[in-house]
Amino acid sequence: MLNEEQFYYFVYSWIVIGFITFLVNLKIKAPYGRHTKTTWGPMIDNRLGWIIMELPALLTCPIIYFLGQGEKAPVTLFFISLWLLHYINRTLIFPFRIKTNGKKMPLAITFSAIFFNLINGFICGHFLGNIAQYGNDWWESWPFIAGTILFAFGFFVNNQSDHILIHLRKPGETGYRIPKGGFFRYVSCPNLFGEIIEWIGFALMTFALPTLTFALWTMYNLIPRALAHHEWYQSRFDDYPEDRKAVFPRLL
Repeated sequence: MLNEEQFYYFVYSWIVIGFITFLVNLKIKAPYGRHTKTTWGPMIDNRLGWIIMELPALLTCPIIYFLGQGEKAPVTLFFISLWLLHYINRTLIFPFRIKTNGKKMPLAITFSAIFFNLINGFICGHFLGNIAQYGNDWWESWPFIAGTILFAFGFFVNNQSDHILIHLRKPGETGYRIPKGGFFRYVSCPNLFGEIIEWIGFALMTFALPTLTFALWTMYNLIPRALAHHEWYQSRFDDYPEDRKAVFPRLL
């Protein structure tokens, strides 16, 4: 197991790797969903691929946390509960709500996501289970209160947007339509915006570099994807709302 100094060297390195990944993602569109390509090797069922690639995040962080040597204080248990809330939804509920019959995704994307989720799950779980120290007064601190509000807001926007997308087409309809309602009034990808806000809130409430690293990696992955979605919408629909941004209202 890494000592604290080694752990933080690893975290700094992971931040740098994430930024390089961000630059690559700006150039190369991840080939899944509406951007799926068969040229990326073997394909896997979209729903199964989603479950497999999210499962390491659901399991790794809590397991490492509970195996850690640190005190399992109520505050850190609350943080782990929020992690589980998000990833139980993303891993075990969301895949069975989406309409993906017959759709596939490259196995390469699944494996890359597994790697991403293992590392980020390890970083957050190791920090919360071995290093983090929060007293009972942390419940009343401004980072905890503001971060919890942000997390709840992001969780709401993410799930509301997913609901709109899942019910975008009536039974029997095919093809794509312009999403409307909720935060689609402001951005093309409010589901991605909501997830980014969730993990910014998580980083704020924990007020720690390891959880900030996960928030940064979330942005490294989701901002390029939102920009690709936004460009796709604009190229496909002549009447696409001109005032919509890609992911951050009025900014980007």
